Amino acid sequence: MNSTQPLEKEARLPQDQPDAKATDFTYTYSAKQNREIEQIRKKYLPPEENRLEQLHRLDKRAERPGTVAAIVMGSVSTLLLGIGMVLTMVYTRYFVMGIAVGLAGIAGISLSYPVYQHITKRERRKLAPEILRLSDELLKGAK
Repeated sequence: MNSTQPLEKEARLPQDQPDAKATDFTYTYSAKQNREIEQIRKKYLPPEENRLEQLHRLDKRAERPGTVAAIVMGSVSTLLLGIGMVLTMVYTRYFVMGIAVGLAGIAGISLSYPVYQHITKRERRKLAPEILRLSDELLKGAK
């Protein structure tokens, strides 16, 4: 039998059963067709999120605000450092102001990582109960 050809079966209910109605039915089974139907069906179902995916999502959610704040702060501080350099080298009459702006930029760059750590730690404390609950469920389910 060729696996790409549909398998057709016919079945009839026995006539000697009092409850049974005489019914003829035909069904066609094709594994390839069934897979295709399932793939199309999955597109229209709401996405299911398993517990491990949910745990990964929560872990990323704890780090995202700190990362965004550190990147913004570092970028703005780098621009300040650059402006300070321009003020000291190109516009020499603003030399002292350029040094002040440059030092502010260096301070901001230096503080970017501690800001990231602080915000991330705060978010982890906030999400800890839910993450621990989910991880306990996953560990208990694995045993």
